[in-house]
Amino acid sequence: METNASPDAHAHRSQARKATASGWIGSALEYYDFFIYAQAAALIFPQLFFPSGNPKIAIVASLATYGVGYVARPIGAVVLGHWGDTHGRKNVLLVCMFLMGFSTMAVGFLPTYHNIGMFAPLLLVILRLVQGFAVAGEISGASSMILEHAPFGRRGYYASFTLQGVQAGQILAAAVFLPLAYYMDESSFNSWGWRIPFLLSSVVLIAGYIIRREVEETPAFAKEDSTGGVPKSPIAEAFRYNWQDMIRVVLCSLMNVIPVVATIFGAAYAVQASYGIGFSKSVYLWIPVVGNIVAVLVIPYVGNLSDRIGRRLPIVVGALGAGLLSFGYLYAISIRNVPLAMVMSVLMWGIIYQGYNAIFPSFYPELFPTRSRVSAMAIGQNIGTTITALLPALFAYVAPPGSNNIPMTIGAITFAICIVSAITAWTARENFRVKLSDLGEPNAVPIDKHSYDALRAETMAESKKVLA
Repeated sequence: METNASPDAHAHRSQARKATASGWIGSALEYYDFFIYAQAAALIFPQLFFPSGNPKIAIVASLATYGVGYVARPIGAVVLGHWGDTHGRKNVLLVCMFLMGFSTMAVGFLPTYHNIGMFAPLLLVILRLVQGFAVAGEISGASSMILEHAPFGRRGYYASFTLQGVQAGQILAAAVFLPLAYYMDESSFNSWGWRIPFLLSSVVLIAGYIIRREVEETPAFAKEDSTGGVPKSPIAEAFRYNWQDMIRVVLCSLMNVIPVVATIFGAAYAVQASYGIGFSKSVYLWIPVVGNIVAVLVIPYVGNLSDRIGRRLPIVVGALGAGLLSFGYLYAISIRNVPLAMVMSVLMWGIIYQGYNAIFPSFYPELFPTRSRVSAMAIGQNIGTTITALLPALFAYVAPPGSNNIPMTIGAITFAICIVSAITAWTARENFRVKLSDLGEPNAVPIDKHSYDALRAETMAESKKVLA
């Protein structure tokens, strides 16, 4: 897999595409589950699962339940990361799929606050914890699977499809809510219509299982397994030998602040009546949808670019640029300018943020060896995203309804976080020209640029022949 000299290069290319398709579709389906909750937490849960006497408290509490799902992610990262490094990438992805599917369907059956009082938000929190646990192994498992199947010189391109699948899952989540919010009257939507997207997870679960059971285990893990190289405690190895890079992943993953601003706090700010902006749900939902559609188109180009110029520079540009654009996005909402909000969403979320988003699925796993790759990436990434997932409640607290200059307050916090992520990414090793077998080694030497470009050109030429 490291070069094109292998006689079974054709089979390797076929497996790379099959693994990529499985990772893309699986991530799309699983993150559909995760993001329909995010949409509901911002749009309708404040009215359904919390006391209606104080709308400010209801918004903060509802957004906090969104963050609670991330609290379980570090625990899920430890358990599922260990499973992925000891039982294989394919197995852990199937476990993630089943946990996510069943917990999401259960939300669709929950009684509301008006039916059972405080037991309603309690049950909601429990199911959100299961969701957070399940999703903790998805990105690290899918990214590792694709990276280890991908041909040398094309890892950034292939791995980027993991996040393209995630963005597609967000589009699907919003696309399910859009016709319901548009065609149903508010009473019916709040009574039973909101349950439909959650109950549709049964379809997600069946489709995901059919797709993921067909993918083969990666050659890198299979080699470790066959030679007795699978560690008893990959987490212990990760902390012993790769703790510095795990900290880097934590700090870089704070970039999750951008989707928090774009799809969670931005939704509550625009839609909730207590903020007084007055966007209708059906209109606002189009803003992140358009941004995500653009992101789906942009991601593979950015991934391919990182195979030519490296991972760090696009990440830094994406972090700083998206942080600056967050001011404009929130300002557009504050002045009730839907076209401007749409444009800012496309620029911030659909284009610039993808400098980070399209590349971290290759950037992170390239920092770690095969023996502990899933564990190290999962733990670092999920700790970072857990921190940022608590931000919606913090944003609602420091900039509650009635506050002055909300765009500047939230924008300044967002940009400061993005600066931290950009600086951290720049301190990391550049591994895009390091062979798969040498990744995670502190003294790994990348091949020279001339040889790398030649191998990459040969790989791309062979891929075209296979497709032909």
